[in-house]
Amino acid sequence: MPANIKYDLVAGIKEKLAKTKAVYVGEYRGMTVAQSTALRAKVREAGGELKIAKNTLFEIALKEAGFNALDEKLMSGPNIFALCYDDPVCVAKVLKEYASDKTQKAFILKGGQLEGQNLTLEQLNALADLPSKDVMRAQVVRTIAAPISGFVNVLAGTIRGFVTCLDQIRDKKEKENPAA
Repeated sequence: MPANIKYDLVAGIKEKLAKTKAVYVGEYRGMTVAQSTALRAKVREAGGELKIAKNTLFEIALKEAGFNALDEKLMSGPNIFALCYDDPVCVAKVLKEYASDKTQKAFILKGGQLEGQNLTLEQLNALADLPSKDVMRAQVVRTIAAPISGFVNVLAGTIRGFVTCLDQIRDKKEKENPAA
């Protein structure tokens, strides 16, 4: 009977991993229920999900889902796994922010895997420092639009100068012929 439960757990994790873009690992030793709930809510808002599972079961699910094996250093201790469904950067930001929070000492971010590449803690922190997809898109659009808006301003400046010149000519003619 217990073996069937483990098969079901592995199947559930494997199903979630099929939709996942990245997996991050953290140690949650000593986290309270309130801390865990708060972290889960933040990760969910960022487009991910936290999953607690036995390391061996999670490794089996990773293997069956076609992921590379996680580094052995990551797979020791009581781990919590963050599955990223949308933007991996947003979830990484949330985890880094929570791990660096001075008020808690229970959650320790370890590393993870992104698109088949194992990430060290330093690489994960570098990923978390990147801007999100929306910010990067806005920067690209702004970069593309800058020359266009500059061109429009140049054209508007020429027309504005022409209108000003015509206005000055009209004022001059009105001064020369006040009766007309």
